[in-house]
Amino acid sequence: MTVPSDPLAAVAAGHDPGPFALVRREGADQVDLYTGPVRRADRLADLPLPEGPAGPRTLALVPYRQLTERGFACVDDGMPLEYLTVERHRRIPLAEVLDALPDAPVRTRDAGFDIADDEYAAVVERVLADEIGHGEGANFVIHRTLRATVLGDPLAAALAALRRLLVGERGAYWTFLVHTGTRILVGASPERHVSVADGLVEMNPISGTFRHRGETADRAALLRFLHDEKEVEELYMVLDEELKMMAVVAEHGGQVVGPYLKEMAHLAHTEYLLAGRCSRDVREVLRETMFAPTVTGSPMENAARVIARHEPAGRRYYAGVLALLGRDDRGRQTLDAPILIRTAELSPDGGLRVPVGATLVRHSTAAGEVAETHAKAAGVLAALGLGPDAPHPGVGPARRYADDPEVRAALAARNAPLAPFWLRQREPGAIALPGSAGRRALIVDGEDTFTGMLAHQLGALGLAVTRRDWPHPGPVDGYDLVVVGPGPGDPRDPDAPKMAALRALLVELLATGRPTLAVCLGHQLLAGLLGLPLHRRDAPYQGLPRDVPVFGVTRRVGFYASFTARADADRVSSRYGPVEVSRDPVDGAVHALRGAGFAGVQFHPESVLSRDGTVVLADLLGHLLDRPALSAHGAADRG
Repeated sequence: MTVPSDPLAAVAAGHDPGPFALVRREGADQVDLYTGPVRRADRLADLPLPEGPAGPRTLALVPYRQLTERGFACVDDGMPLEYLTVERHRRIPLAEVLDALPDAPVRTRDAGFDIADDEYAAVVERVLADEIGHGEGANFVIHRTLRATVLGDPLAAALAALRRLLVGERGAYWTFLVHTGTRILVGASPERHVSVADGLVEMNPISGTFRHRGETADRAALLRFLHDEKEVEELYMVLDEELKMMAVVAEHGGQVVGPYLKEMAHLAHTEYLLAGRCSRDVREVLRETMFAPTVTGSPMENAARVIARHEPAGRRYYAGVLALLGRDDRGRQTLDAPILIRTAELSPDGGLRVPVGATLVRHSTAAGEVAETHAKAAGVLAALGLGPDAPHPGVGPARRYADDPEVRAALAARNAPLAPFWLRQREPGAIALPGSAGRRALIVDGEDTFTGMLAHQLGALGLAVTRRDWPHPGPVDGYDLVVVGPGPGDPRDPDAPKMAALRALLVELLATGRPTLAVCLGHQLLAGLLGLPLHRRDAPYQGLPRDVPVFGVTRRVGFYASFTARADADRVSSRYGPVEVSRDPVDGAVHALRGAGFAGVQFHPESVLSRDGTVVLADLLGHLLDRPALSAHGAADRG
């Protein structure tokens, strides 16, 4: 046995190998071996990233509870933020690793889900009715865990499972095993959460699940899947949510590339790639992107609350990330962080956990989401001997449906209704409005970081933008425009602190005549102050693109709302003057409104679903800012 494989030799000899990790990246013909001591940190900022030659420094196991750093809710199970300090790094040919790994079946007993199928189905129904149906968000991921006991040495079992994943799984971003001495994680994660290299930050939202049986995948069924409304909208929604994160960590927001088909042994997914320039410390990037909407939901902060309400136990490392921090040959920080999904956790006493979740959206069915949890767990369960292997693809390379012209056309067609603003590379100043120089906008965030995307749009249109959270909007003097932003919740609730605070802010803005734009929740509250009744929709408009009239012009825009204002006429009177209304001709739902110094839109002009969003926003700025810019003291600058 060669020196790089010493941990495997130690296991084979029955010795403690010490902490180590084995990682194969997608498509690589080699496996990285990292060894070194394991320590704990309290915060992501405490993870060490020392200077030195190029290479990996730290491999961190980031538990789900770490999002308490951001002040988000969770069932706190106390799982530690552990990290392996990389003292030795070797690359070993894949064939050599396969020869060294044990080729033996994994034996277990007492396997079963902690939440039975019918119980999980009931949770799905509750989330659809009580959370999505009441405006708490667009999509949520609720998980359950298969538990079992491993018979024999847990580390040897994990290594055997790793071998089966390396041989039998395909399309994984990372296939890995991490042994800390207190726990073992082994899995094949399909999804990069975030990476930073050469000043470029990338994210990789994956959603939509097509279940198949290896080489017998049905082309016609795959094409039906690619055109399925529920699956298409599910990917759009996580794309929007990760664009929100990119809006925070990337200097000009993220550019959307794709979509692509990710093919694995038991299933296939659809995915996008987001890319943008970044100069932040990689630990800040990790913190600001905790955690992916594909394993939590949107909007993120409220998704954490919903998860805490509906999941009785903590998530441990499920939905967290592995994070490899290092430096490149110019000394710049690097980061590579796959999401901890399709992963088994084994404890020294033989306890085995395989957590898995399904993404719930307005089109979801309980039966469909139960089936999705089984499909997503299939690869890891097969490696652990708890499920059937995918059929062998036969001689030669496996068929790639991603190369099929009709599949590629179906994927490309998904971009036709999306916003060009996020699909194209943007040059600073290219779409700045005449007279925008010196204009300042304040965005008040109602707990939905769509406001980060909105800030990039307003910035591209030429405004200097500041964002603040709703509890502390601060003084509004000196701003040419105040945007009262979106967020979850019931706008009719008079006792909710957020609703009261945003309503009070709108009253102040309307009283002083300061130009005001209200978006989604802000629009609903503004409409209420203007005397328009608010209603909960019979079916939520969550992640829904529609062609609607906006002040005489049909626009393609995206909705994320369960509530709406209604009006019986296109012009109404209010205590703040006449109001022009754009409404649905059938039910009177108010899509947009404007008056002297104010405007509101129920949809999200910043959403990737809003093909015409930037044009709508530019038109609204023309209405609201047809006046000189304000100085820092609030007086008009007249030159």
